[in-house]
Parts: sequence; C-alpha cells; structure tokens
Amino acid sequence: MADYSIYHNPRCSKSRQALALLEENGVEPNVIKYLDNPPDANTLRALVRQLGLARAHDLLRVKEAEYKEAGLHPEADDDTVIAALVRYPKLLERPVVVHGKRAVIGRPPEKVLELIES
Repeated sequence: MADYSIYHNPRCSKSRQALALLEENGVEPNVIKYLDNPPDANTLRALVRQLGLARAHDLLRVKEAEYKEAGLHPEADDDTVIAALVRYPKLLERPVVVHGKRAVIGRPPEKVLELIES
C-alpha cells in the first residue's frame, strides 16, 4: 500500500510501535523524521485539517519544556501554535500518520490501523 507518510521520531517507543504496525500490515510509509526535517507552517496547517482537529493546540505535546519556553497556553491561537511548532518541532504530537486526505495521531499506536481499515 502506497501513499502513506509517518511523522516519526525513532527514539519514541509509540512512534516505533506505530511504524511496526504499518509495516506488519503491508504498508511501507514515507518516513519523515520531523526532528531532522521539520514541517513548514503550510504542512502543519494541512495536518490539523487532515486530523480533523478543532484547533492546532490539539497537536501539541504540552508537557515538553519547549511548550513553556514558547509561551504557549491552552487558549493560544492557531497562528501562534503553528509558529511554535515550526520553531520547536519537538512539540509535535507523535506519531502522525497520513493517508490521502486523512491522518491520525498514533496514540495508542493501534489508531494507525484506522487508516488501513477504512
């Protein structure tokens, strides 16, 4: 199965588990190591839409030190959040798997199966 991408952090166990699940199901995704090649603002806006999130803040790892460093808070507007994600890609919730116009956050990793089964 083609046309899958995973925003992947090889140091994250959940990300590794999600990638393994994809591969076990015959999916060979484009692996994007987002810490090495951070997504730009337009890509992040597209991810928010593909994930069906009400707001960009829902894509953040709020317990990271960079969250506070970036001056973020739960009421932060999308432009502020997107700018912080561009500057601090570590804040991106992981893993994110994209297929076509849809995406899921692989937490728990089994959520990635929703893209394969649909």
